[in-house]
Amino acid sequence: HGADDEDELGELAELARAAGVAPVANVVQHRARSDPRTYVGKGKLDELKPTQQRALEDALSARVVDRTQLILDIFAQHAISAEGKLQVELAQLEYNLPRMRGMWKHLERLAGGGGTAQVGGGVGTRGPGESQLETDRRLANRRITILRRRLRDVGAHRATRRKARTRSETPTVALAGYTNVGKSTLLNALTGAEVSVENRLFETLDPTTRGFDYLGKRYLVTDTVGFIRRLPTQLVEGFASTLEETLVADLVLHVVDASLPEDVLGEQMRAVDNVLAEIGAGDVPVEVVLNKVDLLDPLARRRVSNRHPNAIQVSATTGAGLDELKGRIAERFADRFDEVRLLVPYDKGSVLADLYALGAPIDERTDTEAGVIVRARLPHREIRRFAPYLVAGLDTESLGRA
Repeated sequence: HGADDEDELGELAELARAAGVAPVANVVQHRARSDPRTYVGKGKLDELKPTQQRALEDALSARVVDRTQLILDIFAQHAISAEGKLQVELAQLEYNLPRMRGMWKHLERLAGGGGTAQVGGGVGTRGPGESQLETDRRLANRRITILRRRLRDVGAHRATRRKARTRSETPTVALAGYTNVGKSTLLNALTGAEVSVENRLFETLDPTTRGFDYLGKRYLVTDTVGFIRRLPTQLVEGFASTLEETLVADLVLHVVDASLPEDVLGEQMRAVDNVLAEIGAGDVPVEVVLNKVDLLDPLARRRVSNRHPNAIQVSATTGAGLDELKGRIAERFADRFDEVRLLVPYDKGSVLADLYALGAPIDERTDTEAGVIVRARLPHREIRRFAPYLVAGLDTESLGRA
């Protein structure tokens, strides 16, 4: 009970910092049931009902936001892509609609000496608050309809892009995982990219894609937003757009912080799996990557190996295990046909014979002074055999035609 409270409060504090708010105090109250009027009770960190939120705001004379509104605010600050902005705005409108109070509450207090406005309570004080609130709600509903229509169109385009992908494209790998497990650091280590690795929730909201080469083959790796427990339902669709690269990826690397206690690690893994399923990425192949193994002593490392025998152990900080990880990624695409260009010297005729014996599609052959240039599509598992002859961006004019 107490540990759960600490975990929840710790994550809530991180959320507040990500939103640019400085936490000054934490309050936990245990009671048999929540107060029907002001809510405060043992479930304090869950979503407030609109009436409870308003009662708290009145009592505290301060803005009161719940966990969902806090996350929505962070997303609004970090959204960069057009679709991401649309999703966040829609989620905010839908969540805040029952919480709208209008901007005219002060007029209600003018009626009847500060009481709630009554019929005939004062000239000019009965209608405005009510009509303004209804106007606000009508405008919000109209905007929601427009946003949904736009997002349907964008979603249709995304589905078309997914269908347009072919097996000859560059393999795409998406990094997924609980927030702050080291995904951005791993992306930097794999690709030599320079991506922000600030230790903040949702530091990476707009996905970043970089590439790396392994045995002459190019792979794309995309970093995505960190996941959290109990993702608000209003954000599931928002995640779907933000994690578009996860949805269209050929492989998901589920990155885990191996230095966490096993119960916390397991809970975070389940949270990520649940979100992947909710956004429709549950059918994408997944490899589990245990990051931060440099923080483990030999005994702890053996324990985590026993619990997760098929996972790859790496340290994005020290570079340990990265070659094995690249090899595992390559294995996933071993049966895939990849376009390659080869420059085969004339005295290596057996190489060309091997190439033709494979029955691989030969798209182009050019004889030059330096040798034979061949553009072909090979099963990925066969590329290693021809690695010494792999080339990219050859200028046949400079090599001279035979």
